[in-house]
Amino acid sequence: MKTRDKIILAALELFNESGEPNITTNHIAAHLGISPGNLYYHFRNKEEIIHSIFDQYAHDLSIHFQPLEHAQITADNLLVYLDSVFMLMWRYRFFYANLPDILQRDPELQQKYLAAQEGLHKDIMAMMASFRSGGLLDIEEDELENLATTLKLVASSWIFYQTTQAPGAKITKAVLYQGVLHILGIVRPLTTAEGKAQVLQLKAHYREQIEKDI
Repeated sequence: MKTRDKIILAALELFNESGEPNITTNHIAAHLGISPGNLYYHFRNKEEIIHSIFDQYAHDLSIHFQPLEHAQITADNLLVYLDSVFMLMWRYRFFYANLPDILQRDPELQQKYLAAQEGLHKDIMAMMASFRSGGLLDIEEDELENLATTLKLVASSWIFYQTTQAPGAKITKAVLYQGVLHILGIVRPLTTAEGKAQVLQLKAHYREQIEKDI
């Protein structure tokens, strides 16, 4: 692995473990056993590292949120889909946890974030439309926009919200699984009989995962 890639990977690990505000470039260099000068050869500052991590995140986001085809809409495939989304949130959890602060101090990164969110919104809209046409959602077409916006809002802010609920709150996999359950709870009242059956299967799975992680 190239040194530049090692720096990105180490920074992501440290940001997730200790919180991005608490980690400096010196911490990252020490973690890798390299000199600060070696790190600065690849990145001028921490902000450039964060940009590189975000570029990876935006790329992963565009892949994992691709809408399923009608033939793929089964409980098993939905589980694989939700798990891939969950792992994405887990991998980049520091960004979700510190989102307002990170974006406020970096206007260029905020523009990148808005572009990624626009793409995410379109993908969620396409997914909800696919569920509707596949007989899983009982919702009018003109209501899809509000549903997509609500789901995106919950997914994007869940980790940050959880960090505010108790001093020193720690983000675990169980916390993220609870977010998935919350999303399923929003969708369930809007589903058909077939859709409800699939949602119940998914909720049972994630409750089991929470029990394992606690």
